[in-house]
Amino acid sequence: MNTQKLIAGVDEAGRGPLVGNVVAAAVILNPNSMIPELDDSKKLSEKKRIFLSTEIKTKAFCWSIGQASPDEIDRLNILQASLLAMQRAVLNLKHIPEKVLVDGNAVPRLNIETDAIIGGDGKIPSISAASIIAKVTRDQQMKILDAEYPEYGFAKHKGYPTKKHIEALKKFGVLKDYRKTFKPVKNILNN
Repeated sequence: MNTQKLIAGVDEAGRGPLVGNVVAAAVILNPNSMIPELDDSKKLSEKKRIFLSTEIKTKAFCWSIGQASPDEIDRLNILQASLLAMQRAVLNLKHIPEKVLVDGNAVPRLNIETDAIIGGDGKIPSISAASIIAKVTRDQQMKILDAEYPEYGFAKHKGYPTKKHIEALKKFGVLKDYRKTFKPVKNILNN
């Protein structure tokens, strides 16, 4: 890796759900151990994402996770909380990258050259890898929450505001893990 520039790809998962953390991942791939089939996590099956996540964690030069909690999301707003999670992911890396490539149109505050790339999770392998790890990590958190509160159906809808999720939310109430400033949750709390 000494002649290669260390470039980290960064992406997040969980901006749209009503519950749980927003999870970001940062990945520096190893050019001597490339991983075929990397793509935007949304284009891959759950089974493929889980397989590739393990592959990335094994073969990458380094990787890390950063998160922002529902309280931080409510306090900062979802965009700022996502950027905070991304910043934490980069700062958690074992090696400091020389450049950071972020999926989207906004970048976290870092003392490192950082570029935003719209649709980067489908174009840049390191961002695709970050997108996969972030999504798999967040889905695992939803499965854990589902085991604790099976009546909400978190393992199925992953916290997104589906009809069944809103019905469960109205019937069983707002848990501590919910984002209280998100409209469907806020509406229930205000009734």
